Amino acid sequence: MPEEDLVELKFRLYDGTDIGPIRYSSASTVSMLKERIIADWPKDKKVIPKAANDVKLISAGKILENNKTVGQCKAPFGELPGGVITMHVVVQPSLAKSKTEKKVEDSPRKTFCGCVHGNQDKRRNKRGT
Repeated sequence: MPEEDLVELKFRLYDGTDIGPIRYSSASTVSMLKERIIADWPKDKKVIPKAANDVKLISAGKILENNKTVGQCKAPFGELPGGVITMHVVVQPSLAKSKTEKKVEDSPRKTFCGCVHGNQDKRRNKRGT
């Protein structure tokens, strides 16, 4: 494989640590990158993705689609001759798993503000309460 068909990537995790840099073919798909990330994921992390769908890759502010190749995504990367491209990794567990793992309440939660502002205390003092 010619040298120019390889792209050097590293993946920045949520805590600032990196996986890589690793060289990938321009023909590698985003889905393939995600599988490699899961395989290389540090075991000491609190959040561990279980499947490729649990991982989102972000580069140049865009979420990369699974079926796109590194070569197709290269345009937003810009031209960095010999440079390492950093992609950000976001772990987002799939909804199907989280719904089965958590008990979902039938009634919507009521939200309220429990704040006490300084002016309310002054009014109470004036009224003698």
